[in-house]
Amino acid sequence: MKEREDKHRILILGASGFLGNAIYKELCSYFKTFGTYKTDHIYFERNKHFFQYNMEEDDIFDILEAVKPTIIISALRGEFSAQVIAYKHITEYLKQNKQCKFIFLSSANVFDGYSKFPSYETDKTLSHSIYGHFKIKIENMLMRLPKRQIVIIRLPMVFGTHSPRVQEIKLFINEKEPVEVFPNLIMNVSTDSKLTQQIHYIINRNKTGIFHLGSKDLVHHDEFIEDIIKTLNLENYTLKQVFTTNDERYLAVLSKHNLLAKHLQYSSQEILTELAVL
Repeated sequence: MKEREDKHRILILGASGFLGNAIYKELCSYFKTFGTYKTDHIYFERNKHFFQYNMEEDDIFDILEAVKPTIIISALRGEFSAQVIAYKHITEYLKQNKQCKFIFLSSANVFDGYSKFPSYETDKTLSHSIYGHFKIKIENMLMRLPKRQIVIIRLPMVFGTHSPRVQEIKLFINEKEPVEVFPNLIMNVSTDSKLTQQIHYIINRNKTGIFHLGSKDLVHHDEFIEDIIKTLNLENYTLKQVFTTNDERYLAVLSKHNLLAKHLQYSSQEILTELAVL
């Protein structure tokens, strides 16, 4: 049964990208859903629910005022300094509009400074990468807001038939280039369709806080990539093993405190099954 369309007005920032567009397609039949896109595209230009937004040049506040969202979802990508300014403006909007909620897609990289164990929702963040530092900065900015207004989703590697990662694997094999794998990397995984269902559930159940949305189990990067290649029936491939360390290292975000309903929990094997069917 569909929710009432007037229950929420949802604005998805970065709705023309891989994850943003998947979220838009999941939610637009149920809620009044709007999105932003950066570069000229005939589909988005014709869609009255899409706003052109160049983060480096435009002020997000104009779009917020036009849409008046009750939920903002950010799947933005781009220059970090421009993103920081956009997020500062969003936090100002949230302070003025206390009924509005913000869902931020963060990353397992906020824990890439740790390597000995998988990470859980309440673990302290620590990163050695520029990307991880950036995500931590935005998380900290958001955590100063009332908890009821904030959802932080930390993601592992996200796959899917049309995902950049899977497309890159296909491209390398097609061009007879080796596919890079990291034998010592232990991770968990997700797909765009699993993630969008989970976000839909979080919205419906009015949940807040920090969520780690990935598979329940852990996989080695090299083995999982090879499993994807076999699942997609790709042939004549070569793997290039890359060792960044002699020890096994974890980059995995597991759930312990903010568990979703059982039907939204899944294994890495279910990810492969999904890729095989699509």
